[in-house]
Amino acid sequence: MTVSTHSAPITGAAGPTSVTSGFRKNRKSNREGFKVNWWLTALMLVASLTVLLPLYFTVAMALKSPDQIGTGTGLAWPNPMNWENFAAAYVATNFPRAFMSTAFVTVLSVLGSLACSSLVAYAIARNWNHRFFRGSFVYLLSAMFIPFPVIILPLIKQTALLGLDNPAGVVFLHVLGGISFNTLLYIAFVRSIPVELEESARMDGATTWQVFRRIIFPLLAPMNATVGIFAFLGSWNDFLLPQMMIADPALQTLPVVQMLFQGEFNTNYSLAFASYLMAMAPTLVVYILAQRWVLSGVMRGAVK
Repeated sequence: MTVSTHSAPITGAAGPTSVTSGFRKNRKSNREGFKVNWWLTALMLVASLTVLLPLYFTVAMALKSPDQIGTGTGLAWPNPMNWENFAAAYVATNFPRAFMSTAFVTVLSVLGSLACSSLVAYAIARNWNHRFFRGSFVYLLSAMFIPFPVIILPLIKQTALLGLDNPAGVVFLHVLGGISFNTLLYIAFVRSIPVELEESARMDGATTWQVFRRIIFPLLAPMNATVGIFAFLGSWNDFLLPQMMIADPALQTLPVVQMLFQGEFNTNYSLAFASYLMAMAPTLVVYILAQRWVLSGVMRGAVK
């Protein structure tokens, strides 16, 4: 009793002190272990300028009047700023119609890529022991090594014969062309999901479709974000397919419309840069909202 009564205050007094000192030692050791690689930091700063400087130049040019462009350097910030350039570009490019056509192609391409690629990856990953599915995986991988410009003319000929020389045909080729790469991403992620989850659901009477829709697809959320933003960027910024496939100029997407009006913008750079910013804004918004899921999906897929 005497020993325990005497030792308790000592332990209570020394406990917080030892914990605090240990915490400080850990922080100090962490700081000592953390060394800034100044050469790599400087290289990253210079590399970031390759993106930030053209972006600043585009914003500055979009807000200048023709008189301000003629005087000074292109990097000078306009004063006053001419917001009227965006309204003029909005009218000149018929922005609402081109925007709706681009949004139609992009939204359906993203949804189609998510649905088709995840289903294909789930079927291959869960039936890897069958020769047919292993052969399908090799076939999809081999498609990634075929340059798209080599097969674009036959594809356009076929879609024209099928009556798909419109935005729906562009959506079809975007979904079809993205299956190889997207399936490769999905398979690595599907293999990280325990099979026991599916087995327990099947014991409760769930079918294969119900297992995929209610268990597998929700668990694929990080990879869905990754594939979704890749499909979004690829379809929103695509110029080649819409330009070669869509026969009706009224149904053309924003990149093609900007190219068609480029001759008109040659004498008005403010209008041209304003239209470029308007077309670029949705991609920036989507990336800012989905970047943490994109990085999470890529890292988890890479680890597995």
